[in-house]
Amino acid sequence: MWGDPAQLVLRCGVTAPPPSTDPCVSVNGVDWLAKEGEDAWTLTTYGRAPATELVFDPNVIPSSTVLATLSSAASKIPAERTCTTVSKTVDVP
Repeated sequence: MWGDPAQLVLRCGVTAPPPSTDPCVSVNGVDWLAKEGEDAWTLTTYGRAPATELVFDPNVIPSSTVLATLSSAASKIPAERTCTTVSKTVDVP
């Protein structure tokens, strides 16, 4: 967790999600399934087992910043599949 109170929660080793109709974004080659809630967003890596999950308030922390920062670590787990429909692709140095 980062922040006090927590502004971002990172969970490693979560169960990989099955195929889904949730929106998918690809950041630096890592696909993330997005669930937008009223108070927080949950983003989970797709196609990697185990998965990585982020829970954060996008009004406090921009999703592009979080995903760009953490995608390099998440990419260490080999992709076994990718999203068939990607709503947004972002490559950030």
